Amino acid sequence: MRHFLIALLLLCLVPAARAGIADAPAAHLEVSLLTYGPGAIYWERFGHDAIELKDTVSGEAVAFNYGVFDFDESGFFVNFARGRMSYRMDAESTESDVSFYSGEGRKVTRQRLNLDDAQKTKLRHFLFWNIQPENARYNYDYYADNCTTRVRDALNDALDGALGPPLHERTGGMTYREQTARLMSNAPALMLAMDLGLGPYADQPMNAWKESFLPMVLEDEFRTIKLPNGQPLVQDEQVLAPNRLDPPPEQAPDLRWPLLLAGLLLAVPLILPAFTRSRAARIAFVTAGTVFTVFTGIAGVVMILLWAVTLHHSAWANANLLLYQPLAFLLLPAIWRMRRVDGRVGSFARRILLLSVAAAVIALLAHLIPGFIQRNMPWILFALPGWLALFVSMRREPA
Repeated sequence: MRHFLIALLLLCLVPAARAGIADAPAAHLEVSLLTYGPGAIYWERFGHDAIELKDTVSGEAVAFNYGVFDFDESGFFVNFARGRMSYRMDAESTESDVSFYSGEGRKVTRQRLNLDDAQKTKLRHFLFWNIQPENARYNYDYYADNCTTRVRDALNDALDGALGPPLHERTGGMTYREQTARLMSNAPALMLAMDLGLGPYADQPMNAWKESFLPMVLEDEFRTIKLPNGQPLVQDEQVLAPNRLDPPPEQAPDLRWPLLLAGLLLAVPLILPAFTRSRAARIAFVTAGTVFTVFTGIAGVVMILLWAVTLHHSAWANANLLLYQPLAFLLLPAIWRMRRVDGRVGSFARRILLLSVAAAVIALLAHLIPGFIQRNMPWILFALPGWLALFVSMRREPA
């Protein structure tokens, strides 16, 4: 009889031992925000996050995240260039997730959140619906619809919209452009390319809701939020893994003076023919002129394509097109003819040059217009000296 009772007891315990987040009572569930700090690789620089559901009885803990993509997916890079990025939701055990990110030297933080049983049930139902293959994919956007905005929106919905008012009321600390430059500053060439390609969308005024596209910002904001019942949103917080990488700077780098200096250095050989007719000055002029016009022309073509044929709306209506435009290619024949002392600059090249310089000056004056949004002064300071130097040198040549 004793053995029968023991066997019966074990059978009763089996369901409890196998219970987990899928069927645990809401009272046994814990909901947490997991935040992973910036990584070393460029696509990891913005950090990452996930929603953790944990069954306190069985100990099962699962991290749901929205940042899964596959470089090997058919057409990935073409779709990426066009702005049609298909990402999906995924789930891993928290232990596996933390092990992966901590192995990369990235900080991992868990913030346990104050949700009532009804809110936990609502969130669990949504996450289990969302992870189904037919619901898991979404069109990714770096700023407006990324892994963090999806986490934020899922939690906001579960909390009956409690995150919206405080995050919409608080002003943001930085713009999309500033946050991008700050986080990408460890890869200067890529940072500069991204900054040049960003349009006025990246400089719009931000509130905390928009700026919480970044995991670290959302983590910080959660520490300040009080729920309608007066409780803090974050019940407790712990660091699961320390950061072992160089942290990004607190502020975006000021690109104005470095780019102005680079622009002035490039302008020096461009203006030499206005003061000397030596062969060395001509060679220096042609070399610098070719570099300058090819760079501005290629940059202009890329910006036009980003605006005209892609869904990268953060690159649309870029005012840098006034300074970097494909018309620069039309100046190359006249620049190359100037390698000879008797080289001539035709009337067509003069008109193109005048139009280009006028556009560059307009770009500078646009910053005086009230309500002008785009903060592209660093790129004005880089290009304007070159255009003015080209204008002075080429206008002095015989027609």
